[in-house]
Amino acid sequence: MGRVKSDEQTFVNPPLERGSSVLFPSIAARDAVRQRPYDQVLTYGLKGSSTHFHLEDSIAEIEGGSRCQLVSTGLAAVTTVLFTFIKGGQHCLMPDSVYGPTRTFLATIGKDCGMAVTYYPPAIDEAGLRALVQDNTVVIYAESPGSHTMEVQDIAMLSRVARDVGAKVLMDNTWGFSHFKPFEHGVDCSIQAGTKYVGGHSDLMLGAITTNSDENWQRLRNTAVTLGQYASPDDCWLALRGLRTLRIRMAEHMRAGIEVAEWLRDRPEVTLVLHPALPGAPGHDLWKRDFTGACSLFSVVLDASYDYADMVAFIDALQLFGIGASWGGFESLVLPTTGSITRLPVSSIDAAPTFRLHIGLEDTTDLIADLAAGLDVLNQHRASRT
Repeated sequence: MGRVKSDEQTFVNPPLERGSSVLFPSIAARDAVRQRPYDQVLTYGLKGSSTHFHLEDSIAEIEGGSRCQLVSTGLAAVTTVLFTFIKGGQHCLMPDSVYGPTRTFLATIGKDCGMAVTYYPPAIDEAGLRALVQDNTVVIYAESPGSHTMEVQDIAMLSRVARDVGAKVLMDNTWGFSHFKPFEHGVDCSIQAGTKYVGGHSDLMLGAITTNSDENWQRLRNTAVTLGQYASPDDCWLALRGLRTLRIRMAEHMRAGIEVAEWLRDRPEVTLVLHPALPGAPGHDLWKRDFTGACSLFSVVLDASYDYADMVAFIDALQLFGIGASWGGFESLVLPTTGSITRLPVSSIDAAPTFRLHIGLEDTTDLIADLAAGLDVLNQHRASRT
């Protein structure tokens, strides 16, 4: 996967190749290159380098797709694929649990470009989804699980509806990277924020889109190059290095995440733990059917007797959890999500304070002790105002 194959001695990792200008020995040589298929025309650094190509091939192999296009960030992956498959006057269906910046793009630049959108509940049934399809619907978008509410979507059902109406299925598969095979469930394009588990060390910016066919990849490639979308070769090299430890990192993230989630579920301060891998949690049956594993990102709903200020006191008291949004690295993170969640899977707890955890690679005994101390502060803060 992403290895250099050579008859000569070489290093384990592919070399880092940087460059903007591509030089040719003659005009004839340049003209010959320009006659090649579009994806092989390397007349400018924007088209990529061997570092990019190694990583693209590796991600496509992990996702089980045809080909991959790298871009600068996870959000750039979202917007590039939307620009590719939705034109002015066309319509898309979008889960209302979707990543906030995706919604912002559609409400601003997407709207200005004539993209129409209808938001649907992520747990919608097939009849409900079909009722939302319009004559100009060209995309059904999925994000499974959702960024904060963690709902698992029935991707096979979405794909079945999309095929019937001639629409593409675009999926943000960042949570499920290496645990969910999107193309086995009918997805056309799988979106990854490579900033997260692909890199694994919270020190790079990267997005990736893998397609189910060369035809869809060519459309995507044309859009990415036209928009000037480009990933830093240094970040690509770091991501290649990150992929080498992906399997063991993801196994430990999953184990640790479930251990901490189970501990939190037994705490009296907690009403619900939104982790699809937990039996009885919302979306567990679909997760068990479709996923081979889980990552370590999940949300926690506190008892409604606590307020937002109580939760802030709890978060501020934590010593081992950084307060940050971009998960997937080796360090644990916490983020308040009250106010960013429009609805929760269980409507009766919509008013309860919620927060999201990413469980990193620290010792879970230490993490649980830190959370226990934070919950003590949570209770002290509530007692101080009563």
